[in-house]
Amino acid sequence: MNRFVRRTLSIAALVASACAAQAHAADLTVTLRDVRVQTGVLKLALVDSQAGWDGQAVPVRADGAPPRGDTATFVFKDLPAGAYAVMVTHDENGNGKLDTNLIGMPVEGYGFSNNPAVMRKPTWEEARFDVATDQAIDIALR
Repeated sequence: MNRFVRRTLSIAALVASACAAQAHAADLTVTLRDVRVQTGVLKLALVDSQAGWDGQAVPVRADGAPPRGDTATFVFKDLPAGAYAVMVTHDENGNGKLDTNLIGMPVEGYGFSNNPAVMRKPTWEEARFDVATDQAIDIALR
């Protein structure tokens, strides 16, 4: 094979590889259910690591909006394939934090991907899920 053909094939392979990498970007649709009050702000944090889950790294993406009914939908576009988890808080009174009672239990809405049935913040492994193609998840607020 002459040098021109090899170079052309190499360039074609690079272009195909770049196109394939872009094709792996996916959209994640998150639907929140059981929004109990129509005040404040729903806040979502999308993380892609244990460090992000533990608050030691910034979220990959974040979104938020005032509630408009008992469900709300958010879309995170063009995510690379990989493992993710979602944390949701409903800052019902707009004070910028998740309020708790005297023993530390949240008194405002919250939820996590996979809806783990635990009485604590779930672990990264309990909340993580894989994204490879467009995907939709539901999170029930507590």
